[in-house]
Amino acid sequence: MDQFSSEIIRNSLYYGSEEMGIALRNSAYSPNIKERMDHSAALFDSEGKLLAQAEHIPVHLGSLPWGLKNTLDFMAKESIEIEDGSMMVLNNPYIAGTHLNDVTVVRPIFFDGKLVGFSANKAHHSDVGGKVPGSISSDAKSLYEEGLIMDPVFLIRGGEINKDVLSLFTINSRNPYERGGDLKAQIAANLTGEKRVKEIIEKYGINEFNEAKEDAFQYAERMTLSKIRKMTNGSYYAEDFLESPDGRDIRLKVRISITEKGINVNYTGTDKQVPSPLNAVLGVTISGVQFVLRSLFGEDVPVNYGTFRPVGIEAESGTLLNPVFPAPVSGGNVETSQRNADLLYLAMSKVLPDMVPAAAGGSMNNVMMGGIYRNKSWAFYETIGVGLGGRKGMDGVDGVHSNMTNTMNTPVEEIEKNLPLLVTRYEFRTNSGGKGEYRGGCGIIRSYKVGEGSVTVTVLSERGIHSPWGLAGGLPGKRTEVFVAKGKRKIRKGTKTTFELSEGEIFEIRTAGGGGYGDPSSSSQSAPKKDAEKGIYL
Repeated sequence: MDQFSSEIIRNSLYYGSEEMGIALRNSAYSPNIKERMDHSAALFDSEGKLLAQAEHIPVHLGSLPWGLKNTLDFMAKESIEIEDGSMMVLNNPYIAGTHLNDVTVVRPIFFDGKLVGFSANKAHHSDVGGKVPGSISSDAKSLYEEGLIMDPVFLIRGGEINKDVLSLFTINSRNPYERGGDLKAQIAANLTGEKRVKEIIEKYGINEFNEAKEDAFQYAERMTLSKIRKMTNGSYYAEDFLESPDGRDIRLKVRISITEKGINVNYTGTDKQVPSPLNAVLGVTISGVQFVLRSLFGEDVPVNYGTFRPVGIEAESGTLLNPVFPAPVSGGNVETSQRNADLLYLAMSKVLPDMVPAAAGGSMNNVMMGGIYRNKSWAFYETIGVGLGGRKGMDGVDGVHSNMTNTMNTPVEEIEKNLPLLVTRYEFRTNSGGKGEYRGGCGIIRSYKVGEGSVTVTVLSERGIHSPWGLAGGLPGKRTEVFVAKGKRKIRKGTKTTFELSEGEIFEIRTAGGGGYGDPSSSSQSAPKKDAEKGIYL
């Protein structure tokens, strides 16, 4: 096949996956998907090998291939046939990856009666039951406390929605109307992906399609190896700590070995799984490795099945980064994934010191709220941005989502229009980035006032004890802080907690700033003045 047609097919698949995400976002009901875009989409071949993925959520994307393989293995084990005109739905993290809120929908793609691929997407549903509104608690002892668990089951069969499955899923949520709408949006996304794959095959032919995908796999692998071979061979170590709800440090440890043949990531020395929601299933751990390496390889390396063939990952079963069912995992997807990214960057800073930035704010800063409003139950979920770390030649970015997340904050108007909440502060957290030749980015201050009734609030955050580290002499960023205002009293809360608020009371989170890079005394004379003019540093 000629090189030009092969490249057109590869790029068409990429844009097909991007269009899947647009279809999902545009037809979703919940603010978490429609406004924050907490979803991801990808296309696979008939063997479950990744063809293309959209530029969505890193922690979703790395786990989708792992989850699809597990889904196909589960179906084979349970004698469930892959049927034309069907879709499967699941959220069991030990099969799909991530956590229960992330619901995966898979569509087999048939052409002329033969299986040619799969379209799949994953979206974070704001509530799937469990002990707290939003489903992500700070103290669940098992997966059963975190919400409804679904192994792979037919959502669509013979072109018809399975109403029993849809009903079972929606009734187990505090806002069933949203759940049904978001699930149907996921269906629309997969149908969009299926349509684009079929159009490509119709235009170029199935043999050419298969030849182009193999060319793409081989090209991605060659590009990856070319990047690895520019690195200095050797073993590089790093250690970091996750903050347990009881204040104890949980150790994360990695050894990254680089040779001419590839990279091996070994997590020997990482602590055993814990009786709290900070465990991260293997799919999440894989996502962290792929994200960090992908960001260091550069944009010219395409992402498909071939990209990570030269990368090996070892994480012992029963540990924090590869727990055993039914260990709770809701926070592992959001918080442990961020600490894993920091850990990997710290190790790679010894290989590529001019490319790796200082630590970002290191948390997704999960905020879950819920209660009864206008005689209906409600649940709200969002994550709050942080400061990015400074890097050689560049200050850290202020107030954005970092590393394993790629979402946005919910618009204030969306919150105040639909929920009994008033957002009283939403601003950069001045002076929160670490100083350096290139300063760290500033975090965010976001405050919510209860307008009516009582509200259950859960916060699951990180960097409340350990500051985001600087590099090359840069200073650390400020730590995360959580407060509750009751009348004239301002009460400090932990970064992993659940509490009740009444009418007029305020919850405030101040997210961490990024670490600084380089000696602060080398900072440009004009930089402080420019920051002061922007109101970032006073």
